[in-house]
Amino acid sequence: MPVATPEQYAEMLTRAKDGGYAFPAFNVSSSQTINAVLQGLAEAGSDGIIQVTTGGADYFAGHTVKARATGAIAMAQYVRTVADSYGVTVAIHTDHCPKNALDDFLLPILAASEEQVKAGGAPIFNSHMWDGSAVPLDENIEIAKELLPRTHNIGAILEIEVGVVGGEEDGVAHEGSNDALYTTVGDVTKAVEALGLGENGKYISALTFGNVHGVYKPGGVKLRPELLGEIQAGIAEKFGTGPKPLDLVFHGGSGSSDEEIATAVANGVIKMNIDTDTQYAFTRSVAGYMLANYEGVLKIDGEVGNKKQYDPRAWGKVAETAMAARVVESTKQLGSFGKSISA
Repeated sequence: MPVATPEQYAEMLTRAKDGGYAFPAFNVSSSQTINAVLQGLAEAGSDGIIQVTTGGADYFAGHTVKARATGAIAMAQYVRTVADSYGVTVAIHTDHCPKNALDDFLLPILAASEEQVKAGGAPIFNSHMWDGSAVPLDENIEIAKELLPRTHNIGAILEIEVGVVGGEEDGVAHEGSNDALYTTVGDVTKAVEALGLGENGKYISALTFGNVHGVYKPGGVKLRPELLGEIQAGIAEKFGTGPKPLDLVFHGGSGSSDEEIATAVANGVIKMNIDTDTQYAFTRSVAGYMLANYEGVLKIDGEVGNKKQYDPRAWGKVAETAMAARVVESTKQLGSFGKSISA
């Protein structure tokens, strides 16, 4: 199945919301990690989202150059080329774009998509995240208001962040009081007043309930996923909508318990970002392979080693399969296992 069309992506998200599950959104940084995600989703019979950050896009373009928009577009083109070989549907997404990366990441990609759509093609990406969590809320919302018509006009979806996810991702660090890690109904009300509830273009919202990017042990972060339900109820009352009017995103989920994830999904999360856990699954398997095949991957004491073992394809397959297994686990946690629209 090819990469989702705008209509298919909207259907995926609607099915998730109605069905009480969420899609895993995996950060990738190479063709190997893309292949691992596709392998895992196919094995799970689950659709999903493949996404790239500014740092991942830099790496795709070549780590000695700075051409992140080019790298992101190359990533999207690769996914569109190889996804047809897998029996699931995937969406592609640009992740965290802070204000200082708008001019060399999100805006050039949007402009390229606008040209492609104008010529009768599909948007390059299905959705884009504007990460305004590091700027004042009013400025965050104002930039989102400028971006929303552009994403809407090309058939893409905008993702915004209202609140602050702690920790660091790709060099973007957030530090501050613990109160900043919990979004309020007032914060979201401001966003909805400016952006609407879909009538001006579809957007999804990353609200914060104690989330922290990076690595932490279970119990090391105080998550309050029930806060999402309180915000949904507050917005429904304020704007006279039905239940759960917001489509939500869960960032910083490493170390979260199954119960915390289930509560977040029950309160309207339809997309959960996954990066740290898949990174570790990939690299841990490489470390294990190298230790187990030490004399084969190194030319020790003048020996010749074992070409079949140090061939990057040998350990690459091990790494991709290990990461794919973690992908399957995520689909089970989020409830998307076996629910592909391609089935």
